[in-house]
Amino acid sequence: MKIHASGEDYLEAILILQKQMGESAVRSVDLARHMGFSKPSISHAVGVLRDGGFLTVDKDGFLHLTEEGREIAGKIYERHQFFTEHLIAAGVNETTAEEDACRIEHAISDESFQKLQRYFMKPK
Repeated sequence: MKIHASGEDYLEAILILQKQMGESAVRSVDLARHMGFSKPSISHAVGVLRDGGFLTVDKDGFLHLTEEGREIAGKIYERHQFFTEHLIAAGVNETTAEEDACRIEHAISDESFQKLQRYFMKPK
C-alpha cells in the first residue's frame, strides 16, 4: 500500500514519541497533543495506518509500529534530521529549517538523498 506524506508524518511522530516516552507508551491522545490535531483526525489516521499494515493498536490503546511502519518512520526521521541540521548550518533559522525539512523529506528521491548524504560525509 502506498503511503502519503501525511501518513509518513504520523508514523514519524509515533516514532519520536516512542523515543521520548518508551516503546509501549504512546496512545492516540499523545499523538494528538504532539501534532496539534483533533482526536477525531488522529483516530481516522490511526485507522487508515492500521488498515494499511503500518501500525497496530493493542487492547489498552497503545500504538505500535509494524516492521514496515518502523522502516518508513525511521527513513523519514533520518531525512528530517539531516535536512534540519544542514539548513541550520547554512544559516536558516531553526523554525524555517524544521518546516522546510518536513517538506523536503517527503519529496526527495532515495537516490538524491543518498547522494547528498555521501556528499556531506566526504572529508573537506
